[in-house]
Amino acid sequence: MVETAPRVVVITGASRGIGRLLAEKLGAEGAHVVINYKKNADLADESLAAVRAAGGDGVTVQADIETAEGVDALFAGVDEHYDRIDAFVANAAAAAFKPIKDLKLHHLDRSYAMNARSFVLGAQRAAERMKDGGRILYISSYGSLRAFPTYAALGAAKAMAEQYMRYMAAEFGPRGITVNAVNGGLIDTDSLDYFYNKVPGMAPMDSVLSKLPLQRPAKADDMADAAQFLLSEKAGYITGQVLTVDGGLTIIAPPFWSDTTGELRAAVFGE
Repeated sequence: MVETAPRVVVITGASRGIGRLLAEKLGAEGAHVVINYKKNADLADESLAAVRAAGGDGVTVQADIETAEGVDALFAGVDEHYDRIDAFVANAAAAAFKPIKDLKLHHLDRSYAMNARSFVLGAQRAAERMKDGGRILYISSYGSLRAFPTYAALGAAKAMAEQYMRYMAAEFGPRGITVNAVNGGLIDTDSLDYFYNKVPGMAPMDSVLSKLPLQRPAKADDMADAAQFLLSEKAGYITGQVLTVDGGLTIIAPPFWSDTTGELRAAVFGE
C-alpha cells in the first residue's frame, strides 16, 4: 500500500475562533496545518498544540497579511517547511464598524487590504504552490449580501472577495483547483460579542435572534464543519460557490437601522 503525504493547509488568522477550530478538525484528518497569526504567539502555539493533539502536525508563522510584505512573509515561512500547498483558507478579517458618513480613508484602506487584497495575493501565491490541484477557501459573512448597521466597510470588502472567488474558480479550475467561500451569519465568537455589545447604539442581539428561523446563533463548529467539507474530496466538483451558514438570517436580514438607538440611529434618521 502506497502511503500518501499529509495534506498541507495554510490558514490565516488561525490562532483563535473559526480558524483554530478548522485547524484542529483538519489535524484530526492527519493534515499539516500552517497556523498564521499576527501578534499572539502563545495563542498560535496553543492552536498548533490542538492540531497535534488531534493527530496532525504543522508550524506557526507570524505575518501581518494586511500588508503585501506580510503575505510574502507568510509564504516564505511556508516554503521553509514544505515544498507544496494543498489548501489555502483566507480566514483573517478586520474592519471598522461605523456608518458610512464616519468612515475615514484609513478605514477604507484597511478594510480592502485585510479582507480583499490579502485574499487575492494569498490565493495567487497558494495556487503557485499547488502541484496537483488543491482547494482555496474564503471565509465571508452575511454583510456581503445584505446591508445592516455599521457593516458597510467590511461587507463591501467581503462582497469584493466573493466576486474574486468566482473569477479565481474560472481561472484556476483547469489546474484542478477549486475556489469557494463559506458565508456566516451570527457566529458565537468574540467578534459577535464585540459587534453587538461594544458598538454603541447597536440593536440588541436578542432582537435579531428572535427573528431567526433557527432561533440561535451558529456555533463556530458550524462554520468550521462547512469549511472542512469544501476542503474535502467530497466537494471536488464544487467550485465558484458560496455556502451560506446563517440559520436563515439572510432570508430576513436583521438588524435594521430602525432597531438602533442613540447617536448610531441619528446617523441615519437625524436627531
